[in-house]
Amino acid sequence: MTTPTADVSEARDFLASHPDVEAIELLITDPSGVARGKIVAREELLSIYTDGRCVAGSILGLDITGEDVEDTGLVWSVGDADRLCRPVPGTLKRTPWTRRSGAQVLLTMYDMDGAPTYADPRHALARSIERLLPLRPVVAAEIEFYLLKRADDGSLVPAAGLLSGRKQARFDSYGLGKLDDMSPVFDDIYAAAKAQGLPLRTLMSEYAPGQFEITLLHRDDALRAIDEAVAFKRLIRGVALRHGLLACFMAKPFEEHAGSGMHLHASLQDGNGVNVFASDDPVGTPLLRHAIGGLQATMAESMLIFAPNANSYRRFRRMSYAPVAPTWGINNRSVSLRIPAGAAPSRHVEHRVSGADANPYLVAATVLAGIHKGIEGELDPGSPVTGNGYEATVEGTLARDWHSAIRAAGQSQFLRDALGEQFMQAFLAIKRQECDKFNARVSSVDYDWYLES
Repeated sequence: MTTPTADVSEARDFLASHPDVEAIELLITDPSGVARGKIVAREELLSIYTDGRCVAGSILGLDITGEDVEDTGLVWSVGDADRLCRPVPGTLKRTPWTRRSGAQVLLTMYDMDGAPTYADPRHALARSIERLLPLRPVVAAEIEFYLLKRADDGSLVPAAGLLSGRKQARFDSYGLGKLDDMSPVFDDIYAAAKAQGLPLRTLMSEYAPGQFEITLLHRDDALRAIDEAVAFKRLIRGVALRHGLLACFMAKPFEEHAGSGMHLHASLQDGNGVNVFASDDPVGTPLLRHAIGGLQATMAESMLIFAPNANSYRRFRRMSYAPVAPTWGINNRSVSLRIPAGAAPSRHVEHRVSGADANPYLVAATVLAGIHKGIEGELDPGSPVTGNGYEATVEGTLARDWHSAIRAAGQSQFLRDALGEQFMQAFLAIKRQECDKFNARVSSVDYDWYLES
């Protein structure tokens, strides 16, 4: 599937409306979910819309540290060849947090013959959407994150209240006082989101000092919804930095505090815009049950997508609001797949497995592929879990460490079908290199445990 690219009129109208904009960031999301790119002068923007912009294909063949991964097939074996990037429609927006008047636009990458570049995760999502036709996925992301500050000793700690100056030490989940105390940064986040047309909705204080969650509006255009999630994460980082803070999307930044997740909400519409999961029965329709069955059946082999880094697996602990088994339930936050309470037309599944560090394009692509597999195979998820999902006995286990997840993904035909054979070869090469480098590091724990033993 070739995704639509933007018309040059979008750039002309933007430049005419924003004569003060001097520079534009070109952003492309790599397989690890890192936004990479370059900054161009405003005079270059029109040609990018008419002709595209040549960029080294190896930008999609980097590990999380920015080092080349030769086994992706994107670096020296092809002479570090250029590929053509084109703007994503509707993503050319001002960046109010930058000191210089600036803007940004998301790009997607193509080979020189016009074929979608296999390592671009946005194309993987486009294929998952196309596979579900004539049904149309409706998705929304809710993202948890920490606001941190560097202490005098250089360590990272939860940011003190911007108004009171008080250190945050209490959990105070759902506390309004924490939101009030951090209102200068959140006021700027909402203002920047309004300037960018990002549909922010609920803001809440989460289950740890300095931890928050913001939900985006659901969209019946899944690509647009995830483009907005990607842009929103960058917005939070930029606004936080202007306040001297660090927005942290690590899955588990503190041993003693809750991890951060990225929950994906999904349903399907028919050609008339009717939710095919809608039912007065809280269990939903047979299609919803089949969708859950597919997500359940594919969860274990997909953990590398939902938890792509070594740190990701520190998040999965009992009684932690991070699921540890392929469970499902109704109005139950202790399971992996939750059917939230609400009116029948809003019936959907909330996928609660992914960490905030996961690539939103890949998470959405894999979730939608799992839904498709369940519906196509009419998979039965069994009975919903009631009560404490951490105590439930269910078939199947989820990887609890990075090595096991890499091994399971490498053996997964489902992921090769869902994301593409070449994409998975590149993604696995990246994660294997990262794993090797991570294991070679000597950490402070090594000295704490072994120096004098």
